[in-house]
Amino acid sequence: MKIGFYTSTFNDRPLEEVVDFAASAGFDAIEIDVGGHIKTPDRVEDAVSLARNRGLFVSSITFFGNQLDSDRDKRRELRARTAEFAAAIGETGVPIFVIFPGRDDTTSEEANYDDFADFTNGLIAETRASGLTFAIENWPGPRDNFIGTTPKGWQELFRRITDRRFGLEFDPSHLVRIGVDPYRALEAVKDRIAILHAKDTAIDREALQTLGYHSRGWWQYKLPGLGLLDWPRFLSRARGYGFNGTLSIEHEDAAYGWPSKDLAARKEGERLGLDFLKSVLNGL
Repeated sequence: MKIGFYTSTFNDRPLEEVVDFAASAGFDAIEIDVGGHIKTPDRVEDAVSLARNRGLFVSSITFFGNQLDSDRDKRRELRARTAEFAAAIGETGVPIFVIFPGRDDTTSEEANYDDFADFTNGLIAETRASGLTFAIENWPGPRDNFIGTTPKGWQELFRRITDRRFGLEFDPSHLVRIGVDPYRALEAVKDRIAILHAKDTAIDREALQTLGYHSRGWWQYKLPGLGLLDWPRFLSRARGYGFNGTLSIEHEDAAYGWPSKDLAARKEGERLGLDFLKSVLNGL
């Protein structure tokens, strides 16, 4: 497996600086954030070349946005932009384009799944020549209600999107905080994992007892190895299922400078994550 990180942790820094750090720190790969480091489809090729010239594998490009936005004009605009990025990414040979399904609160659950599946099937057809894979991250969204972020939701999507060029950017940290067993969840979708996000979650049981699930402050995202996930168990299972792709660290650990605080601390966090994941993989 390759080890990289998602550049959103450094969205306040120019991409050239970020890839220089990634290469010098010993990372194999990079996952580039559109909003922070690419901005427009015409800049995809330059961003990818910048990373590759530093010897980095560009594992994926990630484009944030609610593809089911209830505002129809915003939805059309985002989807048109998504299609433009997909075409540009496909031309570079980057293997994976990560998007977020979102949710339209004004319609039914089934309609949300149908709509997103229709859109994604269209993207897959339009990029057949490049073979680009599309993946969704199982982030529940700012209101914890995005579709396709639980085992049941994944099956709803896979039933509608049968092409294996659609899969998951599987992030166990989200599952830990919503009460889903990440090991069982991984097994159930083992043939649909496009990329793994390396992020952990810590839970303050006393705060949870006081505040309850429908509150804030009882859980925190952590760097891999600093939360509840058993990484040797998790990665051993992933490898056993045939996954040999990229582990992309998504650094959202407030103890190490996130978000956009001390730059040295953020870099230290990335290095700690890299060292930890290397040690786990070497021990498998």
